[in-house]
Amino acid sequence: MKINAKILAPLALVAAYGLGTVAPHAQTTAQKVGFVDVSKLLAAHPGDKEIQAIQKKADDELTALDKQVKAIDAKGAGASAAEKQTREQLVTTIRSKADAYDKQLAPKISVVEKAVDTAINTVAKSNGYSIIMDREVAAKSGLVIYADSTTELTDAVAKSVK
Repeated sequence: MKINAKILAPLALVAAYGLGTVAPHAQTTAQKVGFVDVSKLLAAHPGDKEIQAIQKKADDELTALDKQVKAIDAKGAGASAAEKQTREQLVTTIRSKADAYDKQLAPKISVVEKAVDTAINTVAKSNGYSIIMDREVAAKSGLVIYADSTTELTDAVAKSVK
């Protein structure tokens, strides 16, 4: 009985693949994984108080203007032309004030985020962690089912946030 190349080639591929999956692989070192609560770390930064104050001022001011817009909207078709014009001016004012607050907040938020990132990196490297995850994101995504409490680094990182 002759074995032709058409039969032998697929068998050779299957055998090579099968042997490759059985071959021993190089051992990798264990990776340390840690978790932090990023929202707590952001709140721990001294600059967060200023950010919260600006956000509160913005919310108060913009909410008051939004209430005026909603009052006009509640009248629906019964609103006068003057009220409709006032509404358009209010909407324009809300947009411009929101943009101004965003421009005021952006650099402050950036400083806080960079400081928190630096603190996380420093603590992770000094304690031999390869991966740091946000505890809330890991929990909500279902990515992590269980984590030992020794993997929690929030307090250690919060001490080094500046």
